Amino acid sequence: MSYQIAVYYWPNFHIDSRNAEKLGKGWTEWDLVRGAVPRFPGHAQPKAPEWGYADESDPMAMGREIQAMHDHGISAVIFDWYRYDDGTFLEGALRKGFLGAGNRNLVKFALMWANHDYVDIFPASPGKPRRLWYPGAVTRKTFDEATDAVIRDYFSQPNYWKINGAPYFSIYEMQTMEKGLGGREALLGALRHFREKTKAAGFPDLHLNAVAWGIDRLQDAPAGGPDRAAIETMGDSTPGAPQGGNPARSLGVDSVTSYCWIHHTSIPEPTGPYEDWADRAISQWPGMQESYRVPYHPNVSVGWDSSPRTNPAGPWHLSQGYPYKGVNTPAEFKKALVAAKSHLDHEPRSQGILTINSWNEWTEGSYLLPDKVHGMAYLDAIREVFHPVD
Repeated sequence: MSYQIAVYYWPNFHIDSRNAEKLGKGWTEWDLVRGAVPRFPGHAQPKAPEWGYADESDPMAMGREIQAMHDHGISAVIFDWYRYDDGTFLEGALRKGFLGAGNRNLVKFALMWANHDYVDIFPASPGKPRRLWYPGAVTRKTFDEATDAVIRDYFSQPNYWKINGAPYFSIYEMQTMEKGLGGREALLGALRHFREKTKAAGFPDLHLNAVAWGIDRLQDAPAGGPDRAAIETMGDSTPGAPQGGNPARSLGVDSVTSYCWIHHTSIPEPTGPYEDWADRAISQWPGMQESYRVPYHPNVSVGWDSSPRTNPAGPWHLSQGYPYKGVNTPAEFKKALVAAKSHLDHEPRSQGILTINSWNEWTEGSYLLPDKVHGMAYLDAIREVFHPVD
């Protein structure tokens, strides 16, 4: 079996003009990482990155990350990509950092259109209104302009990730895309046109991936699916009313994967064991494969702790919802990878692809980058499970 390990990349650790306008000159999410505080006895905050508070838009800093990915068996990095009706956001990590790095070709890259509503949780406080900064729904004009740019600027890159020659492109919230475009038929037409344009550009096809979080929230998503007590992240819309059937295949989607476990499996109380959370998430994989009826790429989450996105001077209330959520310490991460490898070995429809949340979600406690406590341990686990050295 040939494996492809793809990690998600959250590009909010470089200066962006939108952040400067809302949060002040020079702000990056490193400010929240540095300012985090312990919320209960034994809570390991703040996190301390081993390589310092690096600027991901710096090709030298990104080059070190690329080398670490390559050395530990990571095949591709999937950048959270933001495009709204009024333009792009958080693109410097990819355009300046990754594509500017001299060793960029060591690792493939792809895009996930992170088309959720972007709200103010930097940080969140109980009772503080979460202002909507940028709505995720886009018009057909924006969709066409965005996909034209993706084909021109990214699919054309020599190290863009392709599945059987088809560029991989993921959409985070299919229900939000449907809303903005004006309904199911409009969504179908836009996706069909995107595929046609990709072929016209000389590619054999488009590999269109949908994140399960969005597919599950379409109006015709199946009932009885993953745990619907999962979080509402960053202003994501309320789940639709399931009415039976599954739209993944009818939309022309080529595969489905997950962004993180917490979308499907609610986490235990603080300090709850990672292993329990993992067991519940892993047990869902066979059913998800059967439900979506297109290849399902399993996902492993490194951990979870979104407390850095809460006001350190304010109270800590789990009842407040995201980002006031419990903490899992991923001591059993390697066991989850072993389970993922076994699933890939026994489920050919998975295409040998595993997604991992995440490369650098420092403020959600789900990161592979080395910190001053664990060093390279999580990256070493990936190499040891999927690319053992004799």
